[in-house]
Parts: sequence; C-alpha cells; structure tokens
Amino acid sequence: MKQVLIVIVVLVVLALAVGGMYVSTKNQLVTLNETVDSKWAQVNVVLERRSDLIPNLVQTVKGFAAQEQTVYDDIDKARAALGGARTPSDKIAANGQLDGALSRLLVVVENYPQLRSNENFLRLQDELAGTENRIAVERKNYNDSIQAYNTFIGQFPNSIFARWAGFKRNDAYFAAPAAAQQVPQVQFPGPNR
Repeated sequence: MKQVLIVIVVLVVLALAVGGMYVSTKNQLVTLNETVDSKWAQVNVVLERRSDLIPNLVQTVKGFAAQEQTVYDDIDKARAALGGARTPSDKIAANGQLDGALSRLLVVVENYPQLRSNENFLRLQDELAGTENRIAVERKNYNDSIQAYNTFIGQFPNSIFARWAGFKRNDAYFAAPAAAQQVPQVQFPGPNR
C-alpha cells in the first residue's frame, strides 16, 4: 500500500512538472510568435512609407523625363503588387519587384543632370534613402525575431511542446533578391575631346 502511494505521488509530481514545463513553453512560444508578428507589422509600416513616397518621386522625374514611360509603368505595377500582397511571402516578392523598378528609375535619373539638382527631387531622394535605411533595420529585426522563434522551437524539449501546441517553424525570412547578388556596373564618361 505504501509503495503504491509513493508511485502515485511520484507520478503526480512528474505530471505537474511536465504540465508546468508545457505551460511555460507554450507561453514563451506565444510571446515569440507575437514578436514575429509585431516585427512584420513594423516592416509593413516602412514599406508603406516607401510606397507613399514613390509617387511624388515619380511625378518629379516625369517632369524631366517624360519619355521613360516603361519605367513608370513598372513602378506602378510593383506598387500595385505590394499593395495587393497579403502574406509575408507575397509582400517580400512584391518588394523585390519594387526594388528592381526603383533601380531602373535611378538609372533614368542619372541621365538627367538638371533633375539631380532639382530641390524637390533631392528632398524626395533623401527621404527615400532614409526610408530604405529604416527598411533594412526593420528587415533585420524581423529576421532576428523569426530566428529566435525557430531556434526556440528547435530546442529540446521545446520541440515536443511546440508540436503538441500546434506551433510550426516560420520560414518567411526577408532575403535579398537574386539581383542584389550581382555587382553593379559603374561607367564614367570618357574625357571630352
């Protein structure tokens, strides 16, 4: 009788310990998951700021370079894709499309020296550069939060408790597009003769 009571007490203590670990792990998973969502929301804020700045920049450039219609159309399409994207993966893909369109716009700007000295254009370009820096910071914070979440889920015994609670890895990292891997070509004009 005494041995049965000892076994029951040990099982109850063990069940309470495992239950406590489960609750603690689940609470931590909820916190980490909410952090990922919060960081993604911050990425959305800075992406939206950039998207709002771009029409002003495009209108300024249009005044100087009206013949560059395909660049403007590409920017409009990329902004529309970013505005219509709902999932992080869709937004990341649309953001890559917008990055490429902006790069082509900046190439157009290089061909118009009078535009580069325009005060409105310079102010917008500075705002856009600041926004790009904010985007880089928020992307890093978002990726760091996903890494912390995935690391926590991958550790033992958290992996068991995560599976029980229905939490899965999040692989929606914000990665640089393949075009960013290429070295840009810089060409200086030759000497005037």
